[in-house]
Amino acid sequence: MIEQRRTKIVATLGPASSTEEIIEKLLKVGVDVIRLNFSHGHMNDHRNRVRLVRSISNKLGRSVAIMGDLQGPKLRIAGFKNDKVFLNSGDKFILSINHPKEDGNSKIVGIDYKNLVQDCKEGDELILDDGRVELIVERISKDCIYTKVSIGGPLSSNKGINRRGGGLSAPSLTDKDKEDIKFVAELELDYLAVSFLRYKDDIEIVRSLVRNTGSLAWIIVKIERAEAVVDNQSLDSLIEASDGVMVARGDLGVEVGEAELVGIQKRIIQRARTFNKLVITATQMMESMILNPIPTRAEVSDIANAVLDYTDAVMLSAESASGKYPIEAVQAMARICIGAEKHPTAISSQHRLGEIFTRCDETIALSAMYAANHFPGIKAIITLTESGQTPLIMSRIRSGIPIYSYSPHRATLNRVSLFRGVTPLQFDALNYSLENMNYAAINQLKMLNFVKNGDWIVLARGNLERNSGGTNTLQILKVE
Repeated sequence: MIEQRRTKIVATLGPASSTEEIIEKLLKVGVDVIRLNFSHGHMNDHRNRVRLVRSISNKLGRSVAIMGDLQGPKLRIAGFKNDKVFLNSGDKFILSINHPKEDGNSKIVGIDYKNLVQDCKEGDELILDDGRVELIVERISKDCIYTKVSIGGPLSSNKGINRRGGGLSAPSLTDKDKEDIKFVAELELDYLAVSFLRYKDDIEIVRSLVRNTGSLAWIIVKIERAEAVVDNQSLDSLIEASDGVMVARGDLGVEVGEAELVGIQKRIIQRARTFNKLVITATQMMESMILNPIPTRAEVSDIANAVLDYTDAVMLSAESASGKYPIEAVQAMARICIGAEKHPTAISSQHRLGEIFTRCDETIALSAMYAANHFPGIKAIITLTESGQTPLIMSRIRSGIPIYSYSPHRATLNRVSLFRGVTPLQFDALNYSLENMNYAAINQLKMLNFVKNGDWIVLARGNLERNSGGTNTLQILKVE
């Protein structure tokens, strides 16, 4: 029997990982989802990456999802004359909406977001470069914010600005984001991650724009504003309107403070799973591996903690995009995930016990998981799916039993590559009679050495028609 990792790995492509050789190695060592960061690179760079990923995954016989990540209204300082300055604690520093864009110095720098002057008040904490520099607002004029440096350090051009506690009024979508949504449709990407959304209505606007381009990409909402996590009602409204969420710990940690971040991360993961939605844990998971070939013990613990909380995926950003050791980072992350998954808390579930189910496919999906978890002879779960909805619901249940998602549709196979514990396999049930379909489905697992004679499997399917949401049949079958 082959040991399979259930937690999925998302890797960002960038200058360190965009050659055919490196991409093939990344897929071979375990990357399930490729992320394209639209904050960096040119359209042609991303277009070429998509071409390589699709070609290589086809050659390897693997289904790999590709996710585009919108830049969003990232608020940034402008440039410094010498690209970098050093700010000492206690220094006075001015943010100006009128200062020349590339003429900053250790006393003053321009800002791109002109409404920051109206959004701030005396006493506010402004966080630059993901928390590496902090400023206290002392007074405000019509075009400048006068601050005192509370935490100093190096500061280079075009770094991001956040306000502690959130509340900045920047729009959720920029003109660049809207153009990038068209690009997502052109490239037929599987997922679209959207930055800095605050309200349910923001997600509906994004979904409308995406569908109007003809794209079927699922919407991943990045949870990174303090307003999104102020209470369960605010968080739940975003989760319910999305197809999944990302715990974007960089900006979120800056806005809510590092002391609150771990508890909020756990709450986001738990609430996402309650609503049958995907969840990705991201940002600085293996930051030290940008420069070093092995992770720190703290990074190992961080990844394992997310795995035990049952995140669908863990994500690499700069580690794989621009770091020195992209392959080693994926290998280390895979080892940590497998190690954490052996812990007993990762293979038992009380999810939704005592609740009323609302749909037939949901009832079959959850029943299949309870059967698998309570019948010791079951070694695999097979689900025949059109859209991926049934394996998604299945994968919300804690279990050590692998789920195999059979579909004839390439887009569905790519999509389910992000679901925790789900392995996509090409299979068209309409090629078989009803009598032979079960044998063919089981035989495919036998040929891959995933099951053997004497094992039991659970099989969930619909009426073998091309209807999404039609799962209505559950069988328990012996491998013979």
